[in-house]
Amino acid sequence: MDDSKHLRVVASGGISTFSYNGSTLVIQRLDKKNLDVPLRQVLWVQYVEQALEVHFLARKKPGAPLSLVKARGAVHKDDRPHATEWVEALMDAAYQGTKRNRHLKVLVNPKGGQGKAVSAFRKKVEPIFHAAQCSLDVTYTRHPKHAYALAKELSLDYDAVVTVSGDGLIHEVINGLAQHTQPRRALTIPIAPIPTGSGNGLSLNLLGIEDGFDLAAAALNVIKGRPMKTDLFSFTQNGNRHFSFMSQAVGLMADLDLGTESLRWMGDTRFLLGFLRGVLRFKPCPVTLSIKVAERDKVKMAEYIRSVQPKDDEIHRQEDQLDQPHDTLPPLKHSDLDEDWISLDTPLLYIYAGQGPYVGRDLMQFPVSLPDDGLIDVVAQELTSRGDMLKAMDEAEKGAPYWMEGQHYFKAYAYRVTPHSLKGCLAVDGEAYPFEEFQVEVHPKLATLLSPHGRYASEFVVPGR
Repeated sequence: MDDSKHLRVVASGGISTFSYNGSTLVIQRLDKKNLDVPLRQVLWVQYVEQALEVHFLARKKPGAPLSLVKARGAVHKDDRPHATEWVEALMDAAYQGTKRNRHLKVLVNPKGGQGKAVSAFRKKVEPIFHAAQCSLDVTYTRHPKHAYALAKELSLDYDAVVTVSGDGLIHEVINGLAQHTQPRRALTIPIAPIPTGSGNGLSLNLLGIEDGFDLAAAALNVIKGRPMKTDLFSFTQNGNRHFSFMSQAVGLMADLDLGTESLRWMGDTRFLLGFLRGVLRFKPCPVTLSIKVAERDKVKMAEYIRSVQPKDDEIHRQEDQLDQPHDTLPPLKHSDLDEDWISLDTPLLYIYAGQGPYVGRDLMQFPVSLPDDGLIDVVAQELTSRGDMLKAMDEAEKGAPYWMEGQHYFKAYAYRVTPHSLKGCLAVDGEAYPFEEFQVEVHPKLATLLSPHGRYASEFVVPGR
C-alpha cells in the first residue's frame, strides 16, 4: 500500500488503517469488517497533537437513518511525517467542488408539526453542523410571519438559509426574500429544509423517499448540497401578489390539508386520513379552471421526463453558469385571458397545481414535474366515483394516479381559478388563503435550493417502458 494513501491509527489497543480512493474512505479494523464511508458523508478530518480525528455519517445497519460518528486515535509514528498532507488531501476530496465551513442562517420553528423541532435540531442536527465546522446564526421563530420578517431583512452573506420546520416556513422565507431590497440577489441564497413539520414535501423531493425524513441526510445536504435553480409561482388575488414554491390546492386536496390542522400530532398520516374523509364526503369543487396550456399529452410528458433527467455531475458542471441576478422581480405577463387559454367547467373533485413529484410520502402527484422547466403542473380531477379514487391509492407513491382517465394533467404557463361559491378551501404551500378568484403564473429559475443531486430525487416508471 502507498504510504501516502493511508494512515495507521492506534486506538483501544489495536491498529486501524485509514485509506481512501476517489469515492470512499475505508477504515480497516482488526477482527472487524471494513467500514466503507462514501466521501460525501465525511464531514471533517483533522490531525492534532499526533492524533487523527474523523467525523462522518454512517448507517448502523442497512435501511437505518444516518448517524454521526467520531473516530479518533494516535497516528502510528512511522506515518506522522505525511499525516498533515494526507488529511488535507482527504478534505479536498471530501469537499470537492463544495465550500467548507458554510455560514448558515438557521430558522427553527418550535411549533411546527409535532412540536419536536427544537429537540430535533439540538440533538440531531446541530451536532452535525458543528462537526462540519459550519458557522451558525440560529433564530427560534416566536410568532407567525417571524421568518418572513427575518428574510425580508436578511444579510446577503449567508451561504444558505436552513429551515427546521415544514413547508410552511419555507413559504414564509421565500416571500420574505421576495420583499428584500435586493430580491433577485436574495433569492439566489439557497434554501435547505430540515424536515420537522407535518408537511415536508420539499425535503422528500430533494432527498427522495428513503432519506426524505432523515434529519442527518437533510443536514448533510445543507453541508454539501449544490445550488439548484427552481421556478417560483406568482399567486395573485385581489391585487395582491405572493409567491408559491410548491403547490396550490382547491377542493379535496385543500380540505385534507387545512381540515386536519388539529391532527398535526399524527405527522403526515393526517393527510391520508383527510383524503379518506374527503372521498367519503365526495363534495364537488364549484369552480371554473382556465389554463394557458403548454402540453397535455400524458404519454409525451412521461417520455420527456425520462429523456431529460441529467446526471449529477452534469448539473454540478453547470453550477457556475447561472444567470447574473438583477434587483427587481419579474413582471406579470399573463393578466388577460386570450385565445391560447382553455377552460374546464366539468364537475371537479379537486384542482392541484405545483412542482416537485412528491406532495407526501404516500403520493407522487406531479410525477413529470421538473424544478426549472418554466412550467407549472396542473391536475384537475373529475368527479368520477369513490371506488375509482380509492383504487387510485394503490401505488400512489409511484405516480399511478397520473394515468387515471378522469385525471386531467397539464403543463401550463399560467392558470386561473374562479370559484362559484363562497364556501371552500384554498391552500398555497399548505397555508390557508381566502377562497376567492386567483391566478398563478410561472417565473423560471427565480429561487435557489440546495440539492445532493441537482434534480428531484424521484423516478417515474412509465408502464410498458
